[in-house]
Amino acid sequence: MYQQTIRLSERKRGFHLVTTEIIKGLPNIAELKTGVCQVFIQHTSASLTINENADPTVRKDFEMYFNKTVPENDPGYMHDYEGSDDMPAHLKAALLGSSVLIPVSNGRLALGTWQGIYLCEHRDRGGPRSVVITAWGE
Repeated sequence: MYQQTIRLSERKRGFHLVTTEIIKGLPNIAELKTGVCQVFIQHTSASLTINENADPTVRKDFEMYFNKTVPENDPGYMHDYEGSDDMPAHLKAALLGSSVLIPVSNGRLALGTWQGIYLCEHRDRGGPRSVVITAWGE
């Protein structure tokens, strides 16, 4: 079993591919013939997901959809201590989730041809993000 915490640099609000950073963050994955890798973000206003990694319009469409689905400045929000993007960020993170689980096959993440790991940054200024990568297998 291997585990490493990495820090992703601050990014603007949006959906950012971080697959390469995750792979570099835990090189021991290469030692596993078969196994599983969990990637967990230690924050409540950002999330992780797996989706298409080729067409950048997918990332823009994700951002557009989530901004329409969970709008800022809803008068019903009570939790707004850190600004108008605070509560919407928590809701978006709850919808997408805090971790992804990926099979490991022959020392590599068994992602599909068009799949990548996304950091979903839901704050205007979320700051650097900590991610725990845990891999296990044989």
